[in-house]
Amino acid sequence: MAGSIPARGTLKKSKVKMYNLHCHSLLSDGNLLPSEVAVRYLYLGYKVIAITDHADYSNIDLTINAILDFTEHWPKDSKIKVLPGIELTHLPPEQFRPLAKYARVEGIQVIIGHGETTVEPVIKGTNRAALEADIDILAHPGKINDAEVELAKEKGIFLEITSRKGHCDTNAYVVKQALRKGAKLILNTDSHSPEDVIPSGELINIAKSAGLNQRQIDNVYKDVRGFINTK
Repeated sequence: MAGSIPARGTLKKSKVKMYNLHCHSLLSDGNLLPSEVAVRYLYLGYKVIAITDHADYSNIDLTINAILDFTEHWPKDSKIKVLPGIELTHLPPEQFRPLAKYARVEGIQVIIGHGETTVEPVIKGTNRAALEADIDILAHPGKINDAEVELAKEKGIFLEITSRKGHCDTNAYVVKQALRKGAKLILNTDSHSPEDVIPSGELINIAKSAGLNQRQIDNVYKDVRGFINTK
């Protein structure tokens, strides 16, 4: 059941303007309507988010249509921009390419591949298959190997650093791999519930604990801004 918005002053606002391109709603396994997801991030000062609910062949049409309908009706003068996204999740590897292509043609602007996190039974080869498809972000890629990081760099695909419990266990490893190979990083919350919508300062602290310094974090957001400006 969706939680209510806390009274003004009970949430700690951040002075840093941020982006979060990995959010879930009750269109998949989240707890909130897309509108409440947007309002909660708006309250904390975020400027751009993407609604990226889970999809496979069973629900991709329903999910794409619902997310596009929501984002098309989101007020254009709102202080927060909401991009239509999707997270292709637990697919057989050969399905990433056709489903990513389909989502893009239908108008989805942020395509995430659910990577080989170490806390879920993800099919081996998922990272590679997702990176070979038309995705923008490889979420929680776990123990991503050198060849996969190099492919992400070649294609300009972001590797995710996350605040999500469990998935964040390999943040430091992903940071080390990305810095070593020159791949792009992105900081996301992978939010599902009200408790996951955190102030930007907390997300920055997670990035620092994973091995990024402030200059590197600034470069991460520069890359993300460049991506957003194409949408």
